[in-house]
Amino acid sequence: MMNWAKSQRTALTMLTFLGDPNSELTKALDLELTDPGPVGVLGPGRCKRFAMHVVNGEIKAVNVSEGPDDPAGDNDPSASLADGIMATMK
Repeated sequence: MMNWAKSQRTALTMLTFLGDPNSELTKALDLELTDPGPVGVLGPGRCKRFAMHVVNGEIKAVNVSEGPDDPAGDNDPSASLADGIMATMK
């Protein structure tokens, strides 16, 4: 996670990168990627591509990038990109 944060140049920002090595948060949020296509490539226990708006510990919005023909959100990640989650915050 530290290398990813470094590559994204998040030092001195309000962003914090956190791992979920046992998929505990992923499962609690019901965001586990279970489609056999991506699971066959990435392995089990992976999290769906998502963005979440949280205020004082309360989840205000969750945007998941996925579709019937795009279970991992690779072809259209727009829902979980900055513009996608910012649109839910207006």
